[in-house]
Amino acid sequence: MKKPIVSIITPVYNSGKLIEKTINSVRNQSYTQFEMILIDDCSIDNSRAIIEKITEIDPRIRYIRLDRNSGAAVARNTGIKAAKGRYIAFLDSDDMWKKEKLTRQIGFMEKNNVAFTYTAFETITEDGDLIQDRVNVPEKLNYTQLLKNTAIACSTVIVDRGKIGDFQMPSVRKGQDTATWLMLLRESVSYAFGINEILSSYRKVTGSISDDKLGALKRTWNTYRNIEKLPLLKAIYYFSWYVYNAIKKRIK
Repeated sequence: MKKPIVSIITPVYNSGKLIEKTINSVRNQSYTQFEMILIDDCSIDNSRAIIEKITEIDPRIRYIRLDRNSGAAVARNTGIKAAKGRYIAFLDSDDMWKKEKLTRQIGFMEKNNVAFTYTAFETITEDGDLIQDRVNVPEKLNYTQLLKNTAIACSTVIVDRGKIGDFQMPSVRKGQDTATWLMLLRESVSYAFGINEILSSYRKVTGSISDDKLGALKRTWNTYRNIEKLPLLKAIYYFSWYVYNAIKKRIK
């Protein structure tokens, strides 16, 4: 029986330094039924040349270039629209996967009949040196639990469109990933399920959006108030939990 296709969505912007390593971590997967869709958000470096060279030798790698710089949400949504697979996976252009990532995660989803999963991960430097060997994740999260603890890393997520149906990310420049997980938990499924195995490497790049701690606080508050439309007191309540859990992770 043929395995279902996994469509891997990767937005790209000036990622020439690291994108080949990211793509190779996908090409080396033990699960081979995938397509990787790289959406170039008008890079001005050598990202395009690197990706197109790989597409010539591996037809599973697909390249799309946007007409104008539009941000990660538009790039990811373009990729989702173009995707042929039943499963949608997300991988940022500077992160990497372990070889068994898709095999283990798709196997877990099929065995347990679940539609939305995420995994534990390790953190590495821009040069690939280990920072933290394990960032554990909760066994499962519902909508209110995710508001308290934004523990789902984008590059670890896989969603089953066969169960959830088609979806798009909210059109915001920053924080669209967490907003998407909240949307899916609010509208499509009761729980997202965590796999506490190190299946991804999250790269901490100095100066990146994800490296901006103050920006993360602002993005989360904006998500609570302007996307989720939480009343002020509820927003303060969940935001306080979010800050507490963020500090707890850093202390660990």
